[in-house]
Amino acid sequence: MDIRKIKKLIEMLQESDLTEIEVGQGDESVRITRGGASQFVAATPISNQTIADVQVAPQQQAHQAETVTGLAVKSPIVGTFYRRPGPDKDPFIKVGDSVEVGDVLCIVEAMKMMNEIKSEYSGKITAINAEDGDPIEFDQHIITIE
Repeated sequence: MDIRKIKKLIEMLQESDLTEIEVGQGDESVRITRGGASQFVAATPISNQTIADVQVAPQQQAHQAETVTGLAVKSPIVGTFYRRPGPDKDPFIKVGDSVEVGDVLCIVEAMKMMNEIKSEYSGKITAINAEDGDPIEFDQHIITIE
């Protein structure tokens, strides 16, 4: 199972009232349990009889209200955030860059489709709130433009 999917499950568990999530994919499964200290047990196929315990750091900040100065670019879809068109390519944007309406800011991969996120505003990039490979939610604030 992909580590990004596991991280996403951990985030979902922390954001909800649930104490346990169990997900199976093919012959792999993951069970994430929350108690006094968050932890999860990942199990590989039963034939291998391998179990790994991993400690999950508690989230440092509970969802505090964001104070945004400027225009917030939000993700139109759930997916994986990428700042660059390829691993060996330069990022589309950097903090301090000027952008125009229609410029490509990033890519969000959803269901193996690469979706270019284009700027709806002209201005200067003041913040990029996600890193390559981060899972992002619908309507999540990913870039700030002033």
